[in-house]
Amino acid sequence: MQFSTRVFLLLIVFLINTPAQDLSHPLDPLSKGEIAAATKILKENGRLPAGVRFQTIVLREPPKAEVLGFKSGDKFRREAFFIGYDRAGNKTYEAVVDIGGGRVISAREIPGAQPSLMLDDVLMFQSIVRSDPQWQEAMRKRGITEFGRIQVEMWSAGYFGFPEEEGKRLFRGLSYFRGDSKMPYARPIEGVVAVVDMNARKVLRIVDSGVVPVPSATADVDEASAGPLREAAKPFQIIQPQGGGFEIRGNEIRWQKWRFRYALHPREGMVLYTVGYEDQGRVRPILYRGSLSEMVVPYGDPSPAWFIRNAFDVGEFGVGRLATPLEAKNDIPDNTTLLDAVFSSESGTGIDAKNVIAVYERDGGVAWKHVDYMTNQNQSRRARELVLSFFAVVGNYDYGFNWVFHQDGTLEMEIMLTGVMSTKGIPPQGAEAAGNGPHDMHENNYWHVVANGVAAPHHQHFFNFRLDMDVDGTANTVVEQNTQTLPPGPGNPYDNAFVMKESPLRSESEAQRQLNLGDSSPLARHQPVSQKCSRRTHRIRPFHRGKLRSACRARLFSAQTSRFHELPFVGDSEQSR
Repeated sequence: MQFSTRVFLLLIVFLINTPAQDLSHPLDPLSKGEIAAATKILKENGRLPAGVRFQTIVLREPPKAEVLGFKSGDKFRREAFFIGYDRAGNKTYEAVVDIGGGRVISAREIPGAQPSLMLDDVLMFQSIVRSDPQWQEAMRKRGITEFGRIQVEMWSAGYFGFPEEEGKRLFRGLSYFRGDSKMPYARPIEGVVAVVDMNARKVLRIVDSGVVPVPSATADVDEASAGPLREAAKPFQIIQPQGGGFEIRGNEIRWQKWRFRYALHPREGMVLYTVGYEDQGRVRPILYRGSLSEMVVPYGDPSPAWFIRNAFDVGEFGVGRLATPLEAKNDIPDNTTLLDAVFSSESGTGIDAKNVIAVYERDGGVAWKHVDYMTNQNQSRRARELVLSFFAVVGNYDYGFNWVFHQDGTLEMEIMLTGVMSTKGIPPQGAEAAGNGPHDMHENNYWHVVANGVAAPHHQHFFNFRLDMDVDGTANTVVEQNTQTLPPGPGNPYDNAFVMKESPLRSESEAQRQLNLGDSSPLARHQPVSQKCSRRTHRIRPFHRGKLRSACRARLFSAQTSRFHELPFVGDSEQSR
């Protein structure tokens, strides 16, 4: 996804001071005081360069056994995990600090790695590009001389094995003519990519694949620019005279029979912990930890300015730290309770993100209904749902993530994709652009026209969730369930029989396959057999079924890897190449 200085600075505006956090559980996020204390310990230790900046400071979660054995009032460890970057030496570090013990547990360089996007990068990126003579010349070729009216978007560089890019901290710059508009994506400056070496603070090279006219029409969406609107809808209110039906205790939420903890992680976004469901006075565990591990957005346009666009919005940008303040009535319903989160600055201080988490109840439609046709008696039950939500803006795209808790024990993840398509400039209708390859065509296999001179290239969004299931305990197995017809025979004389075949998935190799979400449905199953119920499972299934074919392969899970609980992300480190 594209990223601009304007977006990042907007996210800083709502970071203000609030009272200190009371810690009551091993999984509570680091407080501002803990972040400051851990930074002081690490800096005074001297094992990292003096000029190191911290891309990440988060809780190093205790071992699972300690968390599950914790009882209220017990003492618990508090450790901070750091990702540091020394720009002068172009070196990336990871460190762990024991806050209570006042000591550094570990500090090591991660060779050949780069941390994800940092505010330091954002603040200097546009000035580097705008002051480059090659970029300025490319803009003049397109009739643009007011460089300050151009918005330069940051894209992660990706890794393509280009020799001149090896070992450098790179980002790629894409240009849009903002002018006086509030929507720069309506006027892409097509065919120009600036490859920026952030540490040298210079443009490494300019890729210019040919001039395409810059669209002249704007596409602002504010009320004043949009023109006449439809008749306003009549007032719609959501009122709970007695307040919401949930209880918030620090970072624990209780609702109906659900019990769970939450944290807004700067990389993963909303993380759920120790999710359980009360059954006859006993809270039965379901999910120890659930989070968005990674997402990738590959674009299908092979042209020189587009083949580079394969955004890993979690690992390269961090959807949690890009959470935006939520506005009542538009972003969230009237009955919402807003919560804050704590992140870290690159200097090692704690900052508060205000009103970025929403908790609310909503109507869930019909939970169950049956009419006895003999007596015409109706029995019907209305459902209620609890939603834990946040929104993140990653350049042109806005993502909404809802963890939805249902009264029947179902836990659902809703993902909303909104914002603006990533746009490509093409010749306007009736114009000729001979010699520019794909630009010659107004419609082709790689995009669809969305306005005169503007196209939206085809792309996909793949979301990879990591679910550490604890269905009635830790001895779980992932089982895939498929419908299978039976051959005709004595047990199937009318050739109508079919069964549900179950296959355990005990390793990555057993789980890898071409995705066909219409045919398979994995289950998380508790191993021991209960006398009351022979199968204690939680089904994991897509809400929208359909056949998907993906060229992207990712590691689904590793049931045989002991590092599963310490690695919430794909790969052996949080860092990118």
